[in-house]
Amino acid sequence: MSTKTLGTNATTSLVAVKWLPGFNSGVAAADLATINNDIKDDQNVAHPKVPGAFSYNGQLFIPNRGVLKLLPGDWVAVDATTGWPILLSSYAIASGPWTHS
Repeated sequence: MSTKTLGTNATTSLVAVKWLPGFNSGVAAADLATINNDIKDDQNVAHPKVPGAFSYNGQLFIPNRGVLKLLPGDWVAVDATTGWPILLSSYAIASGPWTHS
């Protein structure tokens, strides 16, 4: 199998926030709630929302897969169509072809 390329159809197709540790240290409660409200279970046929998947404790729960530890400067995004969470490291954001507002 050979590698493939991956990208988005538009630079504004993902809802995202930059992670900074600690309560109210850069992620507003409303933004945290928006991300949480968008994360869905991809294995359940009803694709229910997964409350608490992203929180101020610095962990991102990936439905049916496990927990990822967030580091300062990482970005958490959600695909609006499927509700799938995406974690990008601060290095990937700084070095890759990613744009954000």
